[in-house]
Amino acid sequence: MAAGSELATRVIASMNPATGERLQEFPCASDAEVAAAVERARAVQPAWQAAGAAFRAEVLLRFVDVLSRRKTEIARLISREAGKPYVEALLTEVLVAMDAARFAADESLVMSAPEPVPHRNPVMKMKRGSLVRQPYGVVGIISPWNYPFSIPAVEATAALAMGNTVVLKPSELTSLAALEVRSLLISAGLPDDALQVVLGDGPTGAALIASPIDKLVFTGSVPTGKRVAQAAAVRLLPVVLELGGKDAMVVLDDADLEVASSAAVWGAFVNAGQTCLSVERCYVHSSLYHRFAEVCATKTAMLKVGNGLDETTEIGPLINERQLSIVESHVHDALQLGARLLFGGARLPEKGPNFYAPTVLVDVNHPMRIMREETFGPVLPIMPFDSDDDAVRLANDSEFALAASVWTRHPGRGEALARRIRAGTVMVNDVVSCFGISEAPHGGIKSSGIGRTHGRLGLEEMSWIQYLDSDRLPGMRKVWWYGYGAEFVRQMEGFTDALFATSLPRRLRGAMRSAGSLFRKGRL
Repeated sequence: MAAGSELATRVIASMNPATGERLQEFPCASDAEVAAAVERARAVQPAWQAAGAAFRAEVLLRFVDVLSRRKTEIARLISREAGKPYVEALLTEVLVAMDAARFAADESLVMSAPEPVPHRNPVMKMKRGSLVRQPYGVVGIISPWNYPFSIPAVEATAALAMGNTVVLKPSELTSLAALEVRSLLISAGLPDDALQVVLGDGPTGAALIASPIDKLVFTGSVPTGKRVAQAAAVRLLPVVLELGGKDAMVVLDDADLEVASSAAVWGAFVNAGQTCLSVERCYVHSSLYHRFAEVCATKTAMLKVGNGLDETTEIGPLINERQLSIVESHVHDALQLGARLLFGGARLPEKGPNFYAPTVLVDVNHPMRIMREETFGPVLPIMPFDSDDDAVRLANDSEFALAASVWTRHPGRGEALARRIRAGTVMVNDVVSCFGISEAPHGGIKSSGIGRTHGRLGLEEMSWIQYLDSDRLPGMRKVWWYGYGAEFVRQMEGFTDALFATSLPRRLRGAMRSAGSLFRKGRL
């Protein structure tokens, strides 16, 4: 049996992580089916591009309208498939997708117009230059399970707005949410083949990377991202890689303890900590450390853990047993190395199969896995520091550099310290919400990835730049064309002085020497 046939017989399933209910099964797309999806997307791309930015923007705005009317239904589906509280599904998935699509619609209208390029060199003044943003063609998107609706929706609408078509491979754990993204866009007027969804697991993603797509946007783990980059490098396939984080929260000695502690609790536990922007390392000035930790533990104890469809639930389950085991192992390692547990630190089997108590740890240090590796779970490790320099050193002591936050009553002080932190985004007196700012780019450096999604820079990633140059005097032979000689050399030496000599007399003499080149005879 051929490899593609074997792959087609494999099955993935969407499960409710809160209950273990099997929501729906899907066959994995074969290599041939992935290739066919890319071919269909490529066939329709020229027409989608030719339809123009205004038409594409209308489709995206209709998508916003359709999603607005179906927001409750979609948010409940996300909650069932990913486990998160319904209100988080509404705000961090549905609302984010709507705002991003509206931004892409508006901004792409501006970016579709040629951007003039001024010429300072006087010889080049007779040329008209512009930057033209061209779509890549077919953009492949491999999206994760933690934000199964907003991440693919944000990336797909950006690609579509810039005139690309899309082939989307969602996580095998959350196929239903991705299918809804496509269904909503089709109902808004997107041509059927402009957004293809191929379902499957790792081999399906590998088939998409190996297919003749023109760019790839991947969101996932560092090890998988490195393999993706290696595979893409073989044919110089351009990529955007968002590979997670180990975000630091720095609480300075003048911070509002009540506000900052509430932010730490929400920032660590939103989506059960399964957020690339989660607070995974919390550094608190030693003067506030003990009181801050106690307040965080008290507030954590007040949180309700349960099924996300219960409107009173604040923390849902982890996505599956594998993720729960990672969290459990990180906490166990920290406790073995001397960390102290203030709250949580255990499974909650009475709640369901994948629940873990929100956990607050103190007396942590950097040799512990909990401070080095991405935990992706509901754990808040808190560590003291003594000075601003110490805080910056600790915040930068990580292979990850996605985002961070600084907490202080004086924004100027916070902004100055933020500039010293190596991270793609640093927020002063807020956490996580940068993902919901459609105008702001999202992405990091170091092991957190390459490139950006969201904002104007995210739209720039969906196009390649063509420089277009048009001469205003098409009937004139150019001064620099053939017909060299000693006189021309001296003229060009003068021209160089006219442009760049530091003294005015030298520049004037150079201009006079070069003037004759405009009337030079003997040009070919």
